[in-house]
Amino acid sequence: MTASATGLFQAPLSPKRLTPRQRTWKRFFSAPVGWITMGIVVAFALLGIFGPMVVPYPTGYGPDVLQPPSAAHWFGTDGLGLDVFAQVVWGTRMSLLVALCAGLIAVTIGAALGVLAAYFKRLDPIITTITDVMLSLPVLPLMIVVTALVGPSIVTLTLVIGFFSWPEITRLIRSNALTVVELPFVDGARALGTSSGRIMWKEVLPMVSPLLIVNALLTGARAVISEAGLSFLGLGDPNTWSWGRILQSAQRDGVLVSAWWQTMFPSLMILMLVLSATIIGMRYNDSRAVKISGV
Repeated sequence: MTASATGLFQAPLSPKRLTPRQRTWKRFFSAPVGWITMGIVVAFALLGIFGPMVVPYPTGYGPDVLQPPSAAHWFGTDGLGLDVFAQVVWGTRMSLLVALCAGLIAVTIGAALGVLAAYFKRLDPIITTITDVMLSLPVLPLMIVVTALVGPSIVTLTLVIGFFSWPEITRLIRSNALTVVELPFVDGARALGTSSGRIMWKEVLPMVSPLLIVNALLTGARAVISEAGLSFLGLGDPNTWSWGRILQSAQRDGVLVSAWWQTMFPSLMILMLVLSATIIGMRYNDSRAVKISGV
């Protein structure tokens, strides 16, 4: 039998096996919505990083007051003659910075308390009670009170938003970690004399880490809205531009309706970023949960 004939009876090569992470991202980008939302978030990140390097910082007074969008001023000007496009570009960096830092604070606190509550049964009732109390509190009024007492600044906004955003993460991580701590490999690690801290860090936390990605995105999206709301109420940092400060400036000048461009463009930025981040988080979670036969 010739070599060519022998090849007809050979079994076809099996396709390359994908890791769970590769399968998740393959499913994520299997629809246009995955590419579009991820592209929007990446575009915002690039704008926040490199935009201020190109666009001058909006300061002082300009001759063109309350001018509508034009070739000279793409997003128009405000009541002081400042370019709204420059405000939006510089505000992108600050709004993203607040969202990133507040999200990291909330995820760190929430993950630590959730894993501790699941691993140490004696701490579970205490942490659960504190979490339930925090979830029952009116968050926005408390944010306003704390920010007003401490003083408006970017650091204050970030800490306040991050501190009041961890309870939901704690509840979710705890409910999933309770299943993980009962698995055989955790019992095996205990039997080998592994310390509790190492077990939680090396065994339990990696099993619930995908949930942290989703919650970090959702928390960051909520942080953008919270920062905009607090800044609109005059509790933001008056020395830095953010999307919320642009809206507060329009409210201060009494041009919320007449100078529509001063509120429309930062509002669109908030809407696009929050919606894209939320869709990414939900789609990533769905991509992990879906089981495709044959993959």
